[in-house]
Amino acid sequence: MQNKQYWAIIPAAGVGKRMQANRPKQYLPLYNKIVIEHTLDRLLSLNEITGVVLSISETDEYWPELNYVSSKPLLIAKGGEERSDSVLNALKLLDKNVNNSESIWVLVHDAARPCVRREDIQNLIKSASSKDDGGLLALPVKDTMKRSKNINEIEQTVARDDLWHALTPQMFRLNLLMNALIKAEENKIQITDDASAMELAGFSPMLVEAHEDNIKITRAFDLQLAEMFLKNQNEIN
Repeated sequence: MQNKQYWAIIPAAGVGKRMQANRPKQYLPLYNKIVIEHTLDRLLSLNEITGVVLSISETDEYWPELNYVSSKPLLIAKGGEERSDSVLNALKLLDKNVNNSESIWVLVHDAARPCVRREDIQNLIKSASSKDDGGLLALPVKDTMKRSKNINEIEQTVARDDLWHALTPQMFRLNLLMNALIKAEENKIQITDDASAMELAGFSPMLVEAHEDNIKITRAFDLQLAEMFLKNQNEIN
C-alpha cells in the first residue's frame, strides 16, 4: 500500500441558530481572526496534514470575502442539508481528486472547534491509524449523568462509567467512511457524528483522550472561553 496521507475534512455549512448572531458562527470574530481561520490554521500547520476539504453552503457569502490563502491544497465542496451530507460531499470530492484513495485517511473536524491542540491531533494520528477502525478525540464523562422524562423531570441517573464525550477530529480511512455514510444514507439512518456511521458499519473506533479546551463554539459565551484558551495555548507554546 502507498504511504498514508492525512486530509482534514471540515463541514462548515451550518448556520449556527443557537448563537443568535448575524452570521454563521464560523465567521464570527475571535482573537484577532475569524473562528474558521483559527481552525484552518491549526490543521494546516501540521506537517502530517496534506490538505483540507471545506464544505460550505452554496449561499455562503462570507467565505469568498475572507480570501483565505493556504500553501497546501484547499478544496471546496458543496455543503449539504445535514452535517453528514456535507462530510459525504467532501469525501466524494476528495476521492475524485487524489490518487490511491485507499491510502488516504481523513480527519473530520468541526469548523467551530478552533482550540483543538496540535499534539492531540498528532496523538490521534499516531494512535488510531494502525487499524481500519480509526478513532476520535474524546473526553471521559466526569459529571453525574441524568436522563430526563418530559422537560424538567429526572427519569433515571445514568452511570458515567465508560461514558465519553465525542469530540473532533474523528479519523478514518477515506473509502471506509465514505461507504459507511452512503450505507447509512441508503438506510435512512440519521448520523450525528462520523464514528456512529463507522459503528453501524461494524467497526469499533478507538477513543483517544484529548484536552478539555477542545470546545465547540455553540453559544456566545463560548467565544470568550475560546479566546481565553487560545491565549493560554499561545503563552504555553
